[in-house]
Amino acid sequence: MPLLRSRLLGDGYRDDELRRLRLKGELVAVRPGCYVPSADSRLRRPEGVHEFLLQGTVPLLGAGSVLSHASAGFAHGLPLWAVPLDRVHVTKSRRAGGRRGARLHVHVSALEPDEVVAGDETVVAAGIAVTSLTRTVVDLARTLPFEVAVPIADAALRSGKTTVDELVANLERHPGRKGGPAAARVIAFADGGSESVGESRSRVAMHRHGLPGPVLQWEVISRNGVALGRTDFGWPETGTVGEFDGRIKYNRLARPGELAGDVVFREKRREDRLRDQGLRVVRWVWDDLTRFEQVAQRLRSSFARGSRYDVG
Repeated sequence: MPLLRSRLLGDGYRDDELRRLRLKGELVAVRPGCYVPSADSRLRRPEGVHEFLLQGTVPLLGAGSVLSHASAGFAHGLPLWAVPLDRVHVTKSRRAGGRRGARLHVHVSALEPDEVVAGDETVVAAGIAVTSLTRTVVDLARTLPFEVAVPIADAALRSGKTTVDELVANLERHPGRKGGPAAARVIAFADGGSESVGESRSRVAMHRHGLPGPVLQWEVISRNGVALGRTDFGWPETGTVGEFDGRIKYNRLARPGELAGDVVFREKRREDRLRDQGLRVVRWVWDDLTRFEQVAQRLRSSFARGSRYDVG
């Protein structure tokens, strides 16, 4: 928990002492009157700073405030790649009175009873209401760039806690709100088969380069019926496999007691087995997602060379 000025003053600190501690770099103010020791490792991540910001802001919010947008996404555990986390977002169910400050963004919009859940149903934010997962995804899809919103929608669908039909119904419930067409495009594109932000961004990059949509999490079976493993992306009609290599992916694949090198070696053996079946494997990493032209060309070359991969 952050250290509140009122508590510190009650413990005998003076304001001039707090100023000196900040100037010496021993305390960081995440908002006025709310401090965190600079040695706390959570300050190195935007999500950590946002959690402190939430903890220092929630007690100050007025009645009727519901955590929403990025703050609700954080509470629900959604991936917030490239989402600004420098403000707490709340929505109030009224027509006017929205405002955007340095640390608090108050949105105003109608909230239906089923669009609000208790804070104790989320990872954090106990004691304050939060927009439902479905409403949160739609709010973020309305307000964020397509590439940033798609991983959020993909993750929500993958969790099984919402569906495309529920997202569409929530979007259509509020037809006059800004960003509706953008949200509709995100929902139409979203797919719970993507297992990471990198895979979601890869799908967006493929789409923007006019590549055919892949089979997600393609389970490859050998010609003699042996399971060779699951691939991130597959184009069976061209005998092509696509693999996004991210650090998080390798952490996820690690078995108990395995080192990173063990995972890489096992992945290489799996790729060798795929190639032995005549499949071509195209790999890319996180940095390639910002300059996807070369990857797109490698995929097109593989498509042009290949033939359908059939089993049996």
